[in-house]
Amino acid sequence: QVQLVESGGGLVQAGGSLRLSCAASELTFSDYAMAWFRQAPGKEREFVAAMSRSGGSTYYKNNVRGRFTISRSNTKNTVYLQMNSLKPEDTAVYYCAARPGVPSEYSYNNWGQGTQVTVSS
Repeated sequence: QVQLVESGGGLVQAGGSLRLSCAASELTFSDYAMAWFRQAPGKEREFVAAMSRSGGSTYYKNNVRGRFTISRSNTKNTVYLQMNSLKPEDTAVYYCAARPGVPSEYSYNNWGQGTQVTVSS
């Protein structure tokens, strides 16, 4: 069974940065597209960013493009989300997700437990 474990969340002031990590196990990592989602209190979970299996293609939600960067290491079985210029509206639980094949904003069947990101104003 695929296991995804996020880390790196925390409390940061607006304008600050955080780097999230997601360590994957029990899968052939390079066969999986990886993504980050987030869920703010009282809201539905939403897509944030995704990366193809090789890392050659990336996709972002419009309001994080230019501030967030997704990356991966296929030797460390880890995907990252570098978040810069954070805003209070970025406050959410951030989830790592994996799906075999091509990246998408939908249809992920493997999820981590989430890590809390809180941005104070």
